[in-house]
Amino acid sequence: MAADGSPAWPAISIAEANAKLAEPGTPLAVSEGVINGVTMKYYSEAPPTIRALVEASKAFGDRPLLVYEDESASYLAHYKAVSHFAHVLKDNFNVKPGDRVAIIMRNYPQWPVAFFAALSIGAIATPMNSWWTADELEYGLQNAGVKVAVIDPQIFERIREHLDRLPDLESVIIARETEEERNNPRVHNFEDFVGETNDWVKLRDVPLPDVSIMPDDDATLMYTSGTTGRPKGAVATNRAVISNFLNAMTCQARMFLRRGEAPPEPDLSEQRATLLAIPFFHATGAFAVLIPTLLRGDKIVSMYKWDASKALPIIENEKITTIGGVPAIAWQVLEHPDRDKYDLSSISVVSYGGAPSAPELVSTIKKRFPDAAPGNGWGMTETCATATLNIGEDYEHRPDSAGAPPLAVELKIVGPDGAALPPGEVGELWCKSPSNCRSYWNRPDATAETFKDGWVVTGDLARLDEEGFLYLVDRAKDMLIRGGENIYCIEVESALYDHPAVMDASVVGIPHKVLGEEVGAVVQLKPGKTVGEDELRAHVAQQLAAFKVPVEIQFQTDPLPRNANGKILKPELRERFQPRG
Repeated sequence: MAADGSPAWPAISIAEANAKLAEPGTPLAVSEGVINGVTMKYYSEAPPTIRALVEASKAFGDRPLLVYEDESASYLAHYKAVSHFAHVLKDNFNVKPGDRVAIIMRNYPQWPVAFFAALSIGAIATPMNSWWTADELEYGLQNAGVKVAVIDPQIFERIREHLDRLPDLESVIIARETEEERNNPRVHNFEDFVGETNDWVKLRDVPLPDVSIMPDDDATLMYTSGTTGRPKGAVATNRAVISNFLNAMTCQARMFLRRGEAPPEPDLSEQRATLLAIPFFHATGAFAVLIPTLLRGDKIVSMYKWDASKALPIIENEKITTIGGVPAIAWQVLEHPDRDKYDLSSISVVSYGGAPSAPELVSTIKKRFPDAAPGNGWGMTETCATATLNIGEDYEHRPDSAGAPPLAVELKIVGPDGAALPPGEVGELWCKSPSNCRSYWNRPDATAETFKDGWVVTGDLARLDEEGFLYLVDRAKDMLIRGGENIYCIEVESALYDHPAVMDASVVGIPHKVLGEEVGAVVQLKPGKTVGEDELRAHVAQQLAAFKVPVEIQFQTDPLPRNANGKILKPELRERFQPRG
């Protein structure tokens, strides 16, 4: 017991908790074996394929799965649509195992149907960024050798003039079509095959096509969200995608063991609801939200476009339990001036990742939603989203950490000479896990650089503490060097976040002819808050060395520019600053 009479915490170490959860015969059991020629740990009791999850989801029957504006689909309706569309892909469009089927649209209900239909027949589901330009879409479709693309009308208008340059793209299926006639034999209407969302429940109940799929067969081709250069297609197997949510489940169960409690049995009688504020085409949206939702029988509510003002009534009306995505989204809900006009008491989880978060965010969540569990994690497209997760008391005690890995995930910090560094040392983060992608599509050069004997070379600068908790320091390519001194953007951003007027911040390098670079910052202020540049610079100077203090800070009330995956567009911010010196 602690001095105040409360149970001592932690009741068990991270290593002990990981080992206990991974014991043989348990749902999260971990074994060691050879996968794709590499010896590694893996989840021995994992469902074999994503198709198996789709088949099992039918048992949730009339429980709602997808809600979008005035449209909704139950689990049974969704299963019927998936099964029908899987037969359409296989029989009408001759899609075979290994063929690439692209899904390019907003978070409409048709997105999961196309995604799971492709996966259920052994095709490689290939989500693409619906924000891409026509040239970027042409590149992606060409690079992946896509056979069938399932898109929305806005995407079709973007690629219409590019179809002649895509001979491998045999068929385009447009969902939510408004035009009656396209006059192109390659173009088809999604609703002609499965009908409108609200009518899926009326479809005949037919089994999925008879196709054999193995755990280590390729499942997805997910393009990286790099803010510079051409995106790379990361190939993941069924095992890798499924291992992602088992990583998260292990970290969630570990929270209870750390308290001295037994992890509760899954309660499927109460349905949780997620307000999806990130795209399905993002690894987090597809792997960390959509697929676990299908497994648990939960509900996803999606929006045409994220807007905190519109999100508040949705949270109230749909009894949303989980919000988040990237830290900026959590902040926008927490600090919205209309927040108190709505009943947000259903919120029990505020989770985020994909971008640095201020330690203050944890305490703000606990103040606004006392019963909610804040959570932060680390992962990337190449790790199929979640590799570590920091929640509960661990997060409250280490608000600047992305969490400790489960037993199946190995992390190491590597120095410039390639040797592993001891705890506390900053170096490049490497990750080995059954949830890692296996390669980049048609990029042997990039594959050799990033995928090394089961390890993903992340490009993140980080450190590990004695217990294995991960602390991200910066992206290696975004680290600034001022007069030979390394400056990690995250530590400067964290100091900016610490000011009560700051909602979001990003640090970039300003070219300097003598020093090489100096520190610049762009800051989004909270509604109704003000702060001057000198005051904010003085605030940072109280925490960091003088050479790390931004020499110029630009202010705005609008959100910082981000790509569809929530990453700040630093190249765009750099262009705002004039060279100095």
